[in-house]
Amino acid sequence: MARVKPLAELIESCIGPAFAAQGFASTDILAAWPEIVGERLARYCRPSKLEWPKRRRKDADTPESGTLVVRVEGVFAIELQHLAPVVIQRINAHYGWACVSRIVLQQDRVGRGGRPAPRTGIDPSRAVEVKRAVAAIDDDGLRAALDRLGIAAVATRPER
Repeated sequence: MARVKPLAELIESCIGPAFAAQGFASTDILAAWPEIVGERLARYCRPSKLEWPKRRRKDADTPESGTLVVRVEGVFAIELQHLAPVVIQRINAHYGWACVSRIVLQQDRVGRGGRPAPRTGIDPSRAVEVKRAVAAIDDDGLRAALDRLGIAAVATRPER
């Protein structure tokens, strides 16, 4: 009878070549990313590729460190920039050698993984108040935008 393979083994063989093209030896950095940078920051940034030096020094006994390119949401770019030395230290500690010497930030949208945000509830009477408040505005676009803003302002999060 054939041995049951863990899903991780199958995924690695399927997407491993794509990761290798981006400079990653394995998919491990993506899986460990929340542990490396923390859950909060991991929601807003992802490693994109690892660039290795073009030429190897002839007298070097140890491999040269690479540059990690990280996609990051615009708002969190400055935070990640300040935390870059700590992130580099954590990556290198995770792998056990100085594989990353610097981080280059690439501002971009990062897909949100995990659990979606809880839906907000809107009290119908509050929604009517917002409609009345913006009804006197003549410009359709402005009225619609203020209506959306008002609805968002009075929306409540469900209790857990």
